[in-house]
Amino acid sequence: DYSTAQIAAGLNYTYGGWADGNSPSDIENSKLVVLFGNNPGETRMSGGGVTYYVEQAREKSNARMIIIDPRYTDTGAGREDEWIPIRPGTDAALVSALAYVMINEDLVDKPFLDKYCVGYDETTMPAGAPANGHYKAYILGEGPDGVAKTPEWAARITGIPAARIVKLAREIGTAKPAYITQGWGPQRRSNGETASRAIAMLSILTGNVGINGGNTGAREGSYAIPFVRMPTLTNPVQTSISMFMWTDAILRGEEMTATRDGVRGKDKLDVPIKMVWNYAGNCLVNQHSEINRTHDILQDESKCEMIVVIDNHLTSSAKYADILLPDCTASEQMDFCMDASAGNMGYVIFADQAIAPRFESRNIYDMTSEIAKRMGVGEQFTEGRTQEEWLRHLYEQSRAALPELPEFDEFRKQGIFKKRDPQGHHVAYRDFREDPQANPLTTPSGKIEIYSAQLAELRDTWELNDGDEIHPLPVYSAGFEHAGDPLQEKYPLQMTGFHYKSRTHSTYGNVDVLKAACPQELWINPVDAAKRGIAHGDNVKVFNDRGEVRVNVKVTPRILPGVVGLGEGAWYSPDGDRIDHAGSINVLTTQRPSPLAKGNPSHSNLVEVVKA
Repeated sequence: DYSTAQIAAGLNYTYGGWADGNSPSDIENSKLVVLFGNNPGETRMSGGGVTYYVEQAREKSNARMIIIDPRYTDTGAGREDEWIPIRPGTDAALVSALAYVMINEDLVDKPFLDKYCVGYDETTMPAGAPANGHYKAYILGEGPDGVAKTPEWAARITGIPAARIVKLAREIGTAKPAYITQGWGPQRRSNGETASRAIAMLSILTGNVGINGGNTGAREGSYAIPFVRMPTLTNPVQTSISMFMWTDAILRGEEMTATRDGVRGKDKLDVPIKMVWNYAGNCLVNQHSEINRTHDILQDESKCEMIVVIDNHLTSSAKYADILLPDCTASEQMDFCMDASAGNMGYVIFADQAIAPRFESRNIYDMTSEIAKRMGVGEQFTEGRTQEEWLRHLYEQSRAALPELPEFDEFRKQGIFKKRDPQGHHVAYRDFREDPQANPLTTPSGKIEIYSAQLAELRDTWELNDGDEIHPLPVYSAGFEHAGDPLQEKYPLQMTGFHYKSRTHSTYGNVDVLKAACPQELWINPVDAAKRGIAHGDNVKVFNDRGEVRVNVKVTPRILPGVVGLGEGAWYSPDGDRIDHAGSINVLTTQRPSPLAKGNPSHSNLVEVVKA
C-alpha cells in the first residue's frame, strides 16, 4: 500500500509477515527511547494516541529520548533530550556505523544473536550462503565490498559527526532496555526496504526484542480488542501488483512481469487496467506521485475507459471521474469506529446515525448491495441483512469473544467501550523470546533473519535498474535521487515530505480554518535561503524535471541545511501552465518505484528553489 509498502516488504524478510512492535505505554519500562523518523506528535495526535502514551510512560521511567530526523518535529518541541539531524535516506549508513562501534566495543548481545537469529556471523549462516556474507563481515569491511563501516565513513554520508555516532552507539549499547522505533517516513524512499531492515538491526544487535521496555525497531504496536468486522470474502484472482504501480498497469499492463515489476501470483499480467473504482481515496491524483504524468494517462480515454469515484467532497481525484457518487458521511449512517494505535488500551466507538442522508447520498453498503443484486448475487452478498442487521450480527460475534461487552442497545447509549491490555503492555514476539522452538516466527528459518536467503535469490533473479539494490543483508544503499547524486548539480536540494498536523493525508485539506492555522509552507534552512535571497514568507518556485509548485516559505533552523520539507496532502490547484499554487508535493515526486516492494519513494526528490 501507499503507507507501508517498503517497511512491510523489508521487515517481512527479517521477522516474517507484518513486523509488530511494543506498545508505547511500555516505555515506562525503558531507559532510552530512539525515534527514527517517527513523529507521533503530528501523525498520531489524538488524546488517546501515541503522543499521550509516550509522555505518560516517560514520566514514569524518565527515559532519555533521542529524535533522529532531518526535521525538528513537534514530537520534540522541547520534550526530547536530543535532536540528531540526518540527511534523508542515510539511516542505514548511520546504523552500520553504530553497529561497527558496538561490535568493536563488545556491546552486542551475542547470546541473543546466536539463539534467535540467522546471519549475524559465520556460526548462524544458512547452508549455501557465501563465505564472509554475514552481517558482521559487512560491517567490519571483511565482506565483498571491503569497506569498514566506521563512524568516519558514515559521517561523510549522514552529516552526523563521527564523535556523535560513537556516543550514540554507546548509549544504545548500554541502555537496558532501549525502545528503538521507526516511523513510516524513512521507508518511503528509493532505498526504503534496506533502510527499514537496517534500523531494526539496532534492536536485534542489543537483544531488545520480545522484552518489556524494548522494541523490535519497527513502528510501535498496540493492544487490540477482538472485535469482529465485516467479512471481506476471498478473491479467487490471486494476481496482484503494488498499489503504487497502478498507472503503469494502465499504460503497459501486458508488459508487467514478476521479475521486473513485482507482479505477484503470476509471471506476468495478461491485461491492462481498463476501469478504476476509487472509494474514499484521493490517490488518483493528489496522493499519487508525479501528478503531471498521471494527468496525461487519465486524459487518454483509450487507456483507462471508466473511472468511478465515491466520496464526500470534490477532491482532485473526483474531478477525473466518469461517474461520481456521493457517499454518506459518518453522521449519516450507523457504524463502529475502531482505534488502531491506542497503546495498551483498545477501544471501539458506537458511531450512531445523527441525521438522515442528505440529497442523493447513499452509504457504500447500499450501493454495493444494489450492484450485487443487478449482477445476480444480491442474496449471497447481503445474506439477507441490512447495514444495521450486519452490525448487530457482528456485535454478537464480538460479544462471544469479549463477554464484557454490554448488550447492543446498551452499548449504543454508552457510546464507547474500552479495555486495557490484561498483560499490562503489548510486547511484540514475547512468546518467541520465551520459547523460540514452540513459537517460531514465520520466516523460513523460524528465527529473526539478518541474512535472508530469499532476498539473495531475488537479487540474483530480478531485473533491476541502475541504482536499485536488493540485498540479503540490511546494508546501506544510496538509492536514487540521494545526497551526493550527480543530479544535484542541477537540483541541489533534497526534498522530503512529511505528514502535516492540519491534515490526515489530504483529508481536511479543504478546511479554511485549518489552512489558516497551519498554512502550507516549504521549510528551508536559513543557510539555503540566504544563498538564494529568500526571506521568510516569500513566495517561491520549487521545481525539477517533473513539474513546478508555487508556495510560501518557512525559513527555519528546524530543518537540516541542504534539505527542504513540504507537508504532503495539500489539494492540487494547477493553473493553465500546469504550475501548482497549493504546494502539492506530488507534482514533484517520481513514479519510479522502490526496488523490492515497488512502493512509492515520495521522500526521494531533488529540487531547486528560487524566489518567484
